[in-house]
Amino acid sequence: MSDEYWEAYARVLTDVCTTGRRLSRGELEFLRAEGERAAEKGHGLRVLVRRHLAATPTVCPALPGVGADRVFAAVEQAIDAFAEGHERAQKLAVRQEEAARREFIDDLLYGRSDLGRLAERAERFGLLLSRAHAVAVAQGDLPVDDTHPATRQVESALVARFGDRRILLTTKDGRLICIAPGDQDDVLTFFAKQAYAATEAGRVAIGRAHPGAGGVVHSYEEALNALDLADRLELDEPVLRSADLLVYPVLTRDRQAMADLVRNTLGPLRTARGGAQPLVDTLTVYFDSGCVSAEAARRLNLSVRAMTYRLERIHKLTGADPADPVHRYTLQTAVIGARLLGWPEREV
Repeated sequence: MSDEYWEAYARVLTDVCTTGRRLSRGELEFLRAEGERAAEKGHGLRVLVRRHLAATPTVCPALPGVGADRVFAAVEQAIDAFAEGHERAQKLAVRQEEAARREFIDDLLYGRSDLGRLAERAERFGLLLSRAHAVAVAQGDLPVDDTHPATRQVESALVARFGDRRILLTTKDGRLICIAPGDQDDVLTFFAKQAYAATEAGRVAIGRAHPGAGGVVHSYEEALNALDLADRLELDEPVLRSADLLVYPVLTRDRQAMADLVRNTLGPLRTARGGAQPLVDTLTVYFDSGCVSAEAARRLNLSVRAMTYRLERIHKLTGADPADPVHRYTLQTAVIGARLLGWPEREV
């Protein structure tokens, strides 16, 4: 703060204490404006408050006969106005920082900005886009944002564990997102554990590491696709890695071919009593059980005999024997395709 300000502060304080009046609107606005300027220059409020209090005794000798109560009231009013301006500037700076951060996140995850400019902005938020990065996305039953308790809980845990590593934690579309260097898998594994707990048994997907700004977008999309696959396939795993699910995009790359396989292989199951769904579910559990009939029967709450009957029924209707290795591959691929395409609820 300049000497001119302290001289002006002393004059205002002297006049207010001498006359017994309250600070005028102009004087209050002057103090608020000075508080804003101090904040913009990076001066801390605590130090400035102490400085105002320290300056008060220099005014008192010029105020003979003025009671201490009047002086304290004037000082309180002056400091309150100054602090209001300081806090107003701080809040504005925070809002501007949040807006810049949100704009950067949107550009980064959607790849909407010039890559060179994006890399420059990334350094401000702790990322070096010249390196490879991987993205983890956590999704719970309820959406979260930057102020959600789950976000603060996970952020505190990450800071306590990894300190100043180049990690970016944010939210997007109600999901919690962590971006970390691709060679620091321990960060994303720890994030997954913390996010799973904070989102009350949500699900976390981790994309593969890819280089550059475009790599962040690619990894983010992989994580989102993994979450979508988990929903459609009803996967139980709380943590999914896109690298472990690469077979599914391959299977669905030619959607028409997959639809033909589902219709031709499983279509006859529609003629069964109760429709195709119970038998498709039977095949799903049978394959998930390692093709062990007894285990599949237990999971379906069926007797082994009833399970055997269902498998025989599938064989008779489709012409494919689930117990035969060659037929099994076709049936299992068709069942995966049915789950991905939503058949038999939706026509394919």
